[in-house]
Amino acid sequence: MRRLLSKSDPPDLEFQPLVVIEFAKHAKEETREWLVKKIMDKKKDGGSQLLIKPLVISNDEEFIYIVGGSAKRLLLGAEAVGLVKECIDGSMKPFIYNNRKEYKDWTEDGDDFLSMAECQYIIKYELDNLRAQDEKNIPGYPNSKLYPGKSIFRRLQTSGIMIQVFPLHDKEELKRLRHQWYLRIKLAFQPIDQIQHYFGDTLGLYFAFLEYFTMALIPMALIGIPYYFFAWEDYDKYVIFATFNLVWSTVILEVWKRLSSVMTYRWGSLIMKRQFEEPRPGFHGVLGINPVTGRKEPIYSSFKRQLRIYLVSVPFVCVCLYLASYVMMIYFDLEHWALAYHQEQQSTFSSLILYVPSIIYAVVIEIMNRIYKIAAELLTSWENHRLESSYQNHLVLKVLVFNIVNCFSSLFYIAFVMCDMKLLRQSLATLLITSQILNQFVEALLPYWLQKRSSRKIKKKVKSLNVDTDYTLLEQIHLEKDMDTYLGTFDDYLELFLLFGYVSLFSCVYPLAAIFAVLNNLTEMYSDALKMCRVYKRPFSQPSANIGVWMLAFETMGIIAVVTNCTLLGMSSQVSGIFEDSKRDLILTVAAIEHALLALKFILAFVIPDKPYDIQVKLDRLEFESLEALKKNQQMKLSSESLTDDDDAMNS
Repeated sequence: MRRLLSKSDPPDLEFQPLVVIEFAKHAKEETREWLVKKIMDKKKDGGSQLLIKPLVISNDEEFIYIVGGSAKRLLLGAEAVGLVKECIDGSMKPFIYNNRKEYKDWTEDGDDFLSMAECQYIIKYELDNLRAQDEKNIPGYPNSKLYPGKSIFRRLQTSGIMIQVFPLHDKEELKRLRHQWYLRIKLAFQPIDQIQHYFGDTLGLYFAFLEYFTMALIPMALIGIPYYFFAWEDYDKYVIFATFNLVWSTVILEVWKRLSSVMTYRWGSLIMKRQFEEPRPGFHGVLGINPVTGRKEPIYSSFKRQLRIYLVSVPFVCVCLYLASYVMMIYFDLEHWALAYHQEQQSTFSSLILYVPSIIYAVVIEIMNRIYKIAAELLTSWENHRLESSYQNHLVLKVLVFNIVNCFSSLFYIAFVMCDMKLLRQSLATLLITSQILNQFVEALLPYWLQKRSSRKIKKKVKSLNVDTDYTLLEQIHLEKDMDTYLGTFDDYLELFLLFGYVSLFSCVYPLAAIFAVLNNLTEMYSDALKMCRVYKRPFSQPSANIGVWMLAFETMGIIAVVTNCTLLGMSSQVSGIFEDSKRDLILTVAAIEHALLALKFILAFVIPDKPYDIQVKLDRLEFESLEALKKNQQMKLSSESLTDDDDAMNS
C-alpha cells in the first residue's frame, strides 16, 4: 500500500481537484510519469501547464490522479477557448485576460470569476489538445504509435492504457441544486440557469426544452379533455382538433427557437466562436497532412466511406426495417386472435386479453429500439467518420428512420389500411403508457437502485484503508469513478421526439395523448434530475447554441404531421360526405389543403425570426466592433512597419 496526496503535503502542491484521470491497472510507471510531465510542462514546451498529483493507491493497484490549475492559468485558458462573459455595461463579449476588469463579477484575484464547470471544460480542452511532438510511440508501449500533432489523451484511451477522465462534482453546490430542483415537490419552473451553471449549456438546453415542451402540451391537453369525453365515438368532431394540432406543431417550434436564442445569448454560447473541429478519437487511417491545418493526422478516403454507407449501412437499415414490419404483422395476428377469443368468450378476462397484444408489442418495440441503437452505433463507428458532428448526424438519421418505422408503422397501418379508429386509439394509448413506464424504470429507477447498493460497498472499502489522507475526497472519487458515464442527451431527445410524434400525428383520434405526454414529461423532469445528480458521473460542460440536429428532426415530424392529419380529415365522414359523388375531387381537395398548410407552415417559419430583434441587434453590434478592432490592429501594424522603414532609411 502506498500513501499519496497526504494532508501534510506542502501548500504549493495544494489546489482544487477538478478532473480525475484513472489509468488501467497494467499502466506502466514510465507511461504515467511521462504523461504527468507533459501535463505540468509549460505551454511553450508542448505541455498543458496544469497541476496534477496522484491520489491514494489502494491494494487493488488503482492509478488515480487529480488535475487542477492555478487561477491565472484557467483564466488564460478561458481566453483560449473563447468563453463569453458579461461586461459591466451589460453586453456579452469574449473574455480577454488583459481586459479582465471590464467584466461583471470580476474580483481582485479572479478566483470565483469562472464556474467549476467552466474550469473543468478548460482543463478538458487543454488535455485533449496535448499533442505528440517528437515521440514515435507511447513510452513503455512500443506498439502504440504516436504521430506528430496527434492527441495524446485520445491515443491513451483508445489503447486501453487510460480508463477514464471525468470531472468531479461540487458536493455543496450539487446539494443546493438538488434541493431547488427535485427534492421539493412543487408547482414551479426548473432552475434552468442553475442547471446550466452546474452542468453546462447542453444539459441546460435539454431541460429547458423539456420544460418548454411540457408547457406547450398543456393547451393540447386542455382542449383534448372535452373532445375525448364529449365525442367518444364521433370522430368527425376531431376535425377542429386536427386543425388546431397543425398550427400548434408549427408555432411551438418557432417560438422555441426564439426562446433558446435568448437563453444561449445570456449564457454566452450563442456568440461563442466554434473551435476548428478535431478528428474523432476512433477515426483511423493512413498518416497524412490535413490541407487546412497543415498538421499530420490520419487520412481516410471518402469514397471508401461512401461504399461502406451505401453497400453495408443502407442494406442493414433496410433489413431492420423489414424485420420491424414483420414483427408488426405478428402483432396484428395476435390482435386478431385476441378479438376472436373475446367474441367467443364475452367475459371480463377476455376483455382484458384485448390489451395484451398491444402491451407485448410495446415492450418488443422498446427492446428492438435499444438493440438497434447499439447496432447503429457500431455500424456508424465502422463507417469511420472523421468528425464527431458527422458521426452524430449519421447515427441520428439511422436511429430516427428505424424508430419512426418501428413505433409508428402499426399506427399508420391501422389508420390508413384497416381504417379502425377504435383499435388506433387503443394501440396509441397502450404504446404511450407502456413505453413511459419502461423508460422511467430502465433510465432512472433501476440505475439509482444499483448505484445505491454499490455506494454502500465503496464507503466500507474506503474506511478500511489505513492511510493519512483526505477521506472525504478519497470517498467521493471512489464513489464517482464507479458511477455510470452519461453518454449525452441522445436518448433523452429521442424520447421527446417520439412523444411529439404520437401527439402531433394521432392526437386528433386520441386527444388524451397530450395528457399522457404531459404526465410523462413531469415525471421525466424528476427522474432525469435524479439520474444526473445521483446516478451518473458529472459530464463535462459543452457549449451549445441550440439543440442541433434535433430541431431538424422535430421540424420534419411536423411536416409528416401535416400530411397525416390532412389524410385523417379526408377520411372523416364530414369531409368525405361533401364529395360523395367523386373520390377524385376529395383526393384533390385534401391534397390542395395539405399543400396550403405546408405553405403556411413554411411562411410562418420564415416570418417568425429565429432570434428576437434586440438579440440580433446585439449580435450585429458585436460583429461590427470585432471588425473595427481588426481594422484598428491592422492600421497600428502598418503604422509600426512604416515607422520602422523610416528609421532604417534615416540610419542608412
